[in-house]
Amino acid sequence: MTVEHLNELLLICSLVLLIAVAAVRLSSRSGLPSLLIYLGIGIAIGQDGVGGVIFDNAELTQLLGYAALVVILAEGGLGTKWKEIKPALPRAAVLSTFGVAVSVGVTAAGAHYLAGLEWRQALLIGAVVSSTDAAAVFSVLRSVPLPARLTGILEAESGFNDAPVVILVVAFSTAGPAEHWYVLLGEIALELAIGAAVGLAIGWLGAYGMRHVALPASGLYPIAVMAIAVSAYAAGALAHGSGFLAVYLAAVILGNAKLPHAPATRGFAEGLGWIGQIGMFVLLGLLVTPHNLLDDIVPALLIGMILTLVARPLSVFTSLLPFRVPWQEKALLSWAGLRGAVPIVLATIPMVSDVPGSETVFNIVFVLVVVYTLIQGPTLPWLARRLQLGEGEEAADLGIESAPLERLRGHLLSTLIGPTSRMHGVEVGELRMPAGAAVTLVVRDGTSFVPSPTTVLRRGDELLVVATDPVRDAAERRLQAVSQGGKLAGWLGTGAERAGAERRPQEGAAERGRRRGVG
Repeated sequence: MTVEHLNELLLICSLVLLIAVAAVRLSSRSGLPSLLIYLGIGIAIGQDGVGGVIFDNAELTQLLGYAALVVILAEGGLGTKWKEIKPALPRAAVLSTFGVAVSVGVTAAGAHYLAGLEWRQALLIGAVVSSTDAAAVFSVLRSVPLPARLTGILEAESGFNDAPVVILVVAFSTAGPAEHWYVLLGEIALELAIGAAVGLAIGWLGAYGMRHVALPASGLYPIAVMAIAVSAYAAGALAHGSGFLAVYLAAVILGNAKLPHAPATRGFAEGLGWIGQIGMFVLLGLLVTPHNLLDDIVPALLIGMILTLVARPLSVFTSLLPFRVPWQEKALLSWAGLRGAVPIVLATIPMVSDVPGSETVFNIVFVLVVVYTLIQGPTLPWLARRLQLGEGEEAADLGIESAPLERLRGHLLSTLIGPTSRMHGVEVGELRMPAGAAVTLVVRDGTSFVPSPTTVLRRGDELLVVATDPVRDAAERRLQAVSQGGKLAGWLGTGAERAGAERRPQEGAAERGRRRGVG
């Protein structure tokens, strides 16, 4: 490659990145996961598009896809709130293991008996599409204010289920179905155990070191944190464990360890995650040959229907039988199992291994992901409203980096007053925020202003709240309580207020009275 070629490559890559960044705005408005737009960019510059670029290197795509997945999982782990996923861990663990097994079996049976595929191809497709994609799920969930218990399950499941699925796909690609199924299960359990142990150990050691080291520049902290997370993947994989599980767990520990310059670290990781997503999806779009997809459209639609309407709901409902989960939440979890980059990247594994019919597997997975993401993504907010699971407005931590906030260990929260929120008509002073928290800005109809205590809030307003670290959770609980119970939430005792009271047994009666507005 000459300098002239490098200049052309840099121009093309920068233009692609700018188009992809602009596309995020479109995807946020439409509810579509941005992966579809990135795939479209790759197809547009491919051999059947206007660019005419010929690219068929499945091995390079797999390697770069793995690297991108490591970064995406690290970014997802750093942004995961332990308090939200901790109650959901048992449910997510069952969904990521037993649920994956159910989904693989049902999907593979449907692909074999109804779509007429050979058993090896059917099992590969069943394993590949049984992994939900974190990037696809959360790009849609950003516009759906779900209860924390549901987002915790979806977040933990999407972080955990990559590991067993990768093991299954590799096993089916190298030697076909295992001769003894219990041997394969033992291998999966061992790799998951090794990956979990490595991830937890490196995460804990990394967090301890970052809290006790003084680096000469703040910009070095994000680099060090990402390096620790990536080293967990490498160490887990070299130890013959699940590197994907290791990097996710290490990142979760690092993200919840209250490290120095944590907002800057999350912003840096989020930027790397976006680059990983854009590059991976564009590369996958380049790899696919659209005119070769025609023969596989009908099998893809049929297998996708089996997966979406039978396999995924059956895996959710059977996995959650031991838990007391309402049917509405099970229905939403069934529909929220979005597929994205992970299945398409995994579909390159049999191609690299020269498995017979691997191109058919890749084409079917590609069509399935695109079509059913188009269907599930935009309809998820509607389903949440129909099931009455998206009414409460939850505060979201924006992770703003600011020197004063950093010194005060402060947080900048944002909450949107939705169409059903009872915060409509409430004055700012009637929110009765805890001492150390205040509504600093209101965004209304595209303009912002500093509110007074008598400012009346309206539907569609976005509130920016500054809260110091000790009262951050209390401020969020108060916003949720008023959204659900109105200005009298403290006296009426909403569920959020009662939960908060149960978590404060050590407070005296006078303090509890002050929080409820009696004092």
